[in-house]
Amino acid sequence: MSLTAGIVGLPNVGKSTLFNAITQAGAEAANYPFATIDPNVGIVEVPDNRLNKLTELVNPKKTVPTTFEFTDIAGIVKGASKGEGLGNQFLSHIRQVDAICQVVRCFVDENITHVSGKIDPIDDIEIINLELILADLETVNKRFQRVEKLARQKDKEALAEYDVLVNLKEGFEGEKPARALDFTEEQWKVVKGLHLLTSKPILYVANVSEEEVAEPDSNENVQKVRKYAANENAEVIVVCAKIEEEIAELDQDEKEMFLEDLGISESGLDKLIKASYSLLGLATYFTAGVQEVRAWTFRKGIKAPQAAGIIHTDFERGFIRAETVSYEDLVSAGTMAKARENGKVRLEGKEYIVKDGDVIHFRFNV
Repeated sequence: MSLTAGIVGLPNVGKSTLFNAITQAGAEAANYPFATIDPNVGIVEVPDNRLNKLTELVNPKKTVPTTFEFTDIAGIVKGASKGEGLGNQFLSHIRQVDAICQVVRCFVDENITHVSGKIDPIDDIEIINLELILADLETVNKRFQRVEKLARQKDKEALAEYDVLVNLKEGFEGEKPARALDFTEEQWKVVKGLHLLTSKPILYVANVSEEEVAEPDSNENVQKVRKYAANENAEVIVVCAKIEEEIAELDQDEKEMFLEDLGISESGLDKLIKASYSLLGLATYFTAGVQEVRAWTFRKGIKAPQAAGIIHTDFERGFIRAETVSYEDLVSAGTMAKARENGKVRLEGKEYIVKDGDVIHFRFNV
């Protein structure tokens, strides 16, 4: 499963520094089937302590974490929706990602100029969001003309879409993104079909100075970003991109000591990976045997055969049963044999909805 979050931001906000940290901390390409990949895509391991614990229990020959992709999106300036600067490239790259991570400058440094001449994170956010809204408004206006004609002819599908387009048009003209508008479940299906830029889930990444990373809420700009994001029900992750770039070059023990010295328990990059993973409604199940303990990414809500298909299409095609135990029950029992004795291992069928943390052995026949 290859899902990617696009990293966007104005010039000199720390976007490139953060992406450098991602690529330096990236998964070893040779371990993964997508080793040959464009240079503007960074692959990182999803941090998960459960995988380490399962490795201790099973003692496999190898352990394989699941991974996540970040795409470095071309820079943006005012007028991008009209093709200014690298606007067309920016918009085309945004269309290809599944979620947006917007890096916002919350640090003050007189040696690093700001494109607007002042530090104003809300202004920065609104520049990018407005360009995306304007691009979406153009998409809706083009669609509107065709659908309006069919709606006048009382076409049932056109009438339903017309209502959605009217709502979108009014929202965009009021500078609201699609994700902030109210739609029914059926209407959201129509919105998704339009592939709008502002319907993608968003995460704000507040970039602070080294001195502020341990107590980010003392930073007035971070507080402004949190307040803005709350209106969109969006999450805010606080990082110091400069520190992340330094941490990415350290081994695990050095990294832990470095973070301890800074007074923080988790790196900003780890928080960013987890938040992006969650933003896309992703979860992890595990396979655990003496040959390999492995984490697998899946979309929440899928059934056992589809989860099996992530490993191999044959697993889905010939699916029989999923021998399943929760991570907590397996760890509590200590071994798979003991978990079976305790009645914690279940045989699940085709309708079973896979849960985060399930440890599964798939039975199949083709």
